[in-house]
Amino acid sequence: MQVSETLNSGLKREIKVTVPAKDMEARLMERLEDAKNKVRLKGFRPGKVPLQHLRRMYGKSFMAEVVNEILSDSSKSIIEDRGEKPAMQPEISMTENEKEAEKVLAGAADFEFSMSYEIIPPIEIKDLADIKITRPVYDVPDEEVEEQVKRVADSVRTYEPKDGKAEENDKVTIDYAGKVDGELFEGGSATDSELVIGHNQFIPGFEEQLVGLKAGDKKTIKVTFPAEYAAQHLAGKEAEFDITVKQVAGAEELVIDDELAKKLGLESAEKLREIIRGQLENQFGQVTRQKAKRQLLDALDETYKFEAPSKLVDAEFDNIWAQVTRDLEQANRTFEDEDTTEEEAREEYRKLAERRVRLGLVLAQIGEEAKVEVGEDEMQRALIESIRRYPQHQQQEIYDFYRQNPQALASIRAPLFEEKVVDHLLTQIDVTDKKVSREELLADDEDEAETPKPAAEKKAAPKKKAAPKKAAPKKAADKKAEAE
Repeated sequence: MQVSETLNSGLKREIKVTVPAKDMEARLMERLEDAKNKVRLKGFRPGKVPLQHLRRMYGKSFMAEVVNEILSDSSKSIIEDRGEKPAMQPEISMTENEKEAEKVLAGAADFEFSMSYEIIPPIEIKDLADIKITRPVYDVPDEEVEEQVKRVADSVRTYEPKDGKAEENDKVTIDYAGKVDGELFEGGSATDSELVIGHNQFIPGFEEQLVGLKAGDKKTIKVTFPAEYAAQHLAGKEAEFDITVKQVAGAEELVIDDELAKKLGLESAEKLREIIRGQLENQFGQVTRQKAKRQLLDALDETYKFEAPSKLVDAEFDNIWAQVTRDLEQANRTFEDEDTTEEEAREEYRKLAERRVRLGLVLAQIGEEAKVEVGEDEMQRALIESIRRYPQHQQQEIYDFYRQNPQALASIRAPLFEEKVVDHLLTQIDVTDKKVSREELLADDEDEAETPKPAAEKKAAPKKKAAPKKAAPKKAADKKAEAE
């Protein structure tokens, strides 16, 4: 086998490989000799089939197997011998001329092919102690825990029908029909819809106008959809809702005691507070970790500047761009709506793709040197968690797919490995903790307006009667539009 380098430019490599016809012939004869003692042909005793007869019958198919074997084995061994790490699977090219291919399969010509690939550049890990970050830490106060406890308690609160006018914290059952420009709009009507005044389930200004109404009352409520409302055809529009009050119910007195805790499946109010504090600290802790990780990645990005393999960047950009365009399409928005152009957006997301690839390679190198590993138990838990997102009848099929496809399984391992490397780095770099307020911790965070909700609150929620779908509620409609 003759191996020669035909391209060495930056990270790009191209290798030409020639396997002489005599070597191809030798490999073919080995296969024929092996088949001679195994094949059963009519008219011939076992092991007595002439080689030339076998060659006429199986020569081309055996030689095709030889070709595939060479391509599979040699591409890997050649790169290993060169001490290189390919960024992606090498691209193989060989003759497309049918007559030349026939000569190779007949053993009458040398087999030639070329391999083109990009290498992962050598990455020398610098002193990690030189990296310094400030980790924001929020101590959850007792008042915030108590506020969450009240929210949980409110989720299992009972209501009793009452005579008289609706007040703050009363539950009202209403029929409503929404109109924009005098026309009913899709999803803007519902019957027997329940809401608790003051819980801000509906768009701003809606619930407040129910105060003072009683069962049997009718009223037209005027509101304006928020300018940032997810359903674009309603954003900023004035609307009228014709309301009929079906029932007004008052809430029982809110008492945080052991009896309430038992309704939630816990033994005491003290245990409820303990669980909620732990959940809040965990969820705010996740924000702390994400901010620390972001600082860490920014520092690594500044420290390591090198050319990233273009094929990896292209693949990462394609993934990002597909998500961006899909999100815009679902939101019925354009790049102009986002105060940019497609060209500018492409440029920005290309830079993001390059950053992700470079950081991915740096983290991989750090993880390799630190001997970071993802255990089989960790992989199994992550895989099970992933397939739970699919319908139950598909889960076994999805599980088998992942277990049988190394590349698919790698997509499960990659984020686990990254987080473990980040954990390792946070023990190696200079980290200073800084106490901050809740607002400071959540500043510049996409969900800064959202208070992390403890699992106990989510657990209690199903005990409430599910509300019918409607366009007027702020949170439900916004989330639906974003999902679509």
